[in-house]
Amino acid sequence: MGDLQSLRDFINCLDQKSLPRILQVCSGVYFQGSIYELSGSEVCLSTGDLVKVIGLELLSASCEEIDTGASFELPTQYPGHFSLVAEDLPYNTIEEIVGLCPVGVDACGSFTFICQNELTIDDFTLSAGKQLTLLSVEVARDGERLARCQVLGQNMASAEMLLPLALKGEFYECQSDHGYSLQEIMSSSRLSCRRFRNTTENNSGSSLIFSPVYEISAIMHMRKNVVKFPSSLEVDVQDVTEQYQDLVFITPFSMTEVASQPTESFPTMAEILDGPEGNQFFNCSWFQELQRGRRLVLHAYGTKTMILASTPKGRKGKQYFIISEGYGGRMRRRAREFGSVYELYLASSQSPGLKVSVTRHCEAVEEEGMPALSVGEQLEVLGKALMGGLGDKSGAAQKVECLICKRTMEVDDEDEEEEDSEEISLPLFMTGHFVEKLSDNKKYKLTDIISSSLPLDVKVVTRDKDLEKDPLMGLPALKLEETFTETVVLTSLPNKPDCCFELPVRWLQMSLCFTSDHLPWSESPECHVETVTEVTEKFYYEYHKLVSKFEEPPPRPPKRKSSSSEVPKSSKSESKSTNLRSAVTKQLDNLSLGQAKGKRAPAPPPPPPNDTPESDQPPPLLPRKSSSIPESVSVHNTYVKTPTVAHKSAQRLSGSDSDHDYEYIEEAIKNPHESFFY
Repeated sequence: MGDLQSLRDFINCLDQKSLPRILQVCSGVYFQGSIYELSGSEVCLSTGDLVKVIGLELLSASCEEIDTGASFELPTQYPGHFSLVAEDLPYNTIEEIVGLCPVGVDACGSFTFICQNELTIDDFTLSAGKQLTLLSVEVARDGERLARCQVLGQNMASAEMLLPLALKGEFYECQSDHGYSLQEIMSSSRLSCRRFRNTTENNSGSSLIFSPVYEISAIMHMRKNVVKFPSSLEVDVQDVTEQYQDLVFITPFSMTEVASQPTESFPTMAEILDGPEGNQFFNCSWFQELQRGRRLVLHAYGTKTMILASTPKGRKGKQYFIISEGYGGRMRRRAREFGSVYELYLASSQSPGLKVSVTRHCEAVEEEGMPALSVGEQLEVLGKALMGGLGDKSGAAQKVECLICKRTMEVDDEDEEEEDSEEISLPLFMTGHFVEKLSDNKKYKLTDIISSSLPLDVKVVTRDKDLEKDPLMGLPALKLEETFTETVVLTSLPNKPDCCFELPVRWLQMSLCFTSDHLPWSESPECHVETVTEVTEKFYYEYHKLVSKFEEPPPRPPKRKSSSSEVPKSSKSESKSTNLRSAVTKQLDNLSLGQAKGKRAPAPPPPPPNDTPESDQPPPLLPRKSSSIPESVSVHNTYVKTPTVAHKSAQRLSGSDSDHDYEYIEEAIKNPHESFFY
């Protein structure tokens, strides 16, 4: 068990080659179960916790001025250089110098020292005060270790000499102008404990002490995720690696990490640490089983071809599926329906030689180049071309994209059926109703039918016998839209190890850990894979966002030229509307209740109450006086009761003059006043 020391000191002296190391938290400010958010990670360090350090990453360098005590941080890519401050304490032997050399003996010419007394080596005497530069350490034939040093003589002449490491004396380090980068200082344990001075301050600046700040990646016992925290936390730790060598720490894996494990790791047992809560992509039975703490059997992983399919909108709404290529049902092709010529063009670009039948009449519009189509006509798409179309405002002819089709019509000639064919051009903006003409009624496997161009409309006629319940059987129609590849993990539940389902790695955000539980079989069973997975509408649209497939919209039809003959007609209509409003306004003035002009007699008093059946009869009706409305507007109806809707329609049909179309509006305004008087 190691000594108790601060986390900073332990990490600074740690050799990263010895990782992983297991530490025990002994004391400090981060304890008693408190949670602290550090650099976006939640860290909980309690006294007694075991932490397995698995990696270190240098974040920055903490710099402290010795004279002022001020501290600040510098990035590791700081461009400046720093020079070593010579130590005042003497070295007693050459071996001490070699052992405490700040950068090691591989950095030649970086460490210079002097001796305060004369040195006698064999027959050679070195006078006091001579500067020696350490070059390397060598081993003699007899095994003695020697330090090769360089000494400067007169006229800058240099000589090399070998000094035994056991040579004693009073040696002092000399101030050197050699500069070190911050990256070099942080990467050397010998340099990081020395004092430095900025090379630009000419030995007049304050002495500096650097210490590295690491980001520690660690696994905590009984924790699910890898935690990261800085080495500057003020906690005391103890190295207990030797004591807890056999301790198993949980290693969490994402679905992507599971699919990157060696193949020999499967099959294996796993436990769900974090379930896919909030995931709204799947609407199937196995998705409900992915709960926290649930055990799973992971059989294998691989890449599968999937088909995205959808159904027409029905009573249950639109349904969406992803179907694995191993689906064993049989299906027949189903005729597709198209609502425009542009849809025909898109389908024909994927299925050349497309043939359709017209299912609804379309009238011809010569101004826009739209031919007439009749129900039952057969069209075969030949291609697309630019055709001359409607002129624009300047009178120049526009080019319109058209679909060239071969039209076939069946005609009867003396009880003999003949076929008449011609080529027609349909503008892409033209609407219509078409249904695909199929020539076969064959049952296809899924692998055979997706070899042709998609999308295709099909109907499942034979279910997949390997499935307990085939969700595609019984659907009125199914549209196979497109294929895609997906990395999946073949999984089953321990109570049904042979009933497997495929977990799409890309669409499940969950974490697992491998366990040492025994597999739930003595011999590997034959697996039955659930090849149909129902997904939600959210999955459907998120998939299309991911693949970024956008279809260009159909071209807009050309604008029609405004006809000059419509302007007078509009003016005449406005004149009629003005005359109608003036006539109705005048009639309402004549029917004003607040004026005593003698235009109408006052309403008769109500009849006396009577219990006889005659009291149930309506009051007698008074004859109406002639209205003051001009005869040119309309003739008043002599009936008291308001005509029924059928009567009004008969009157409207019997009128020969279209200028009298507004008299029924007048009548609707007049009748409430008649009801008041009578």
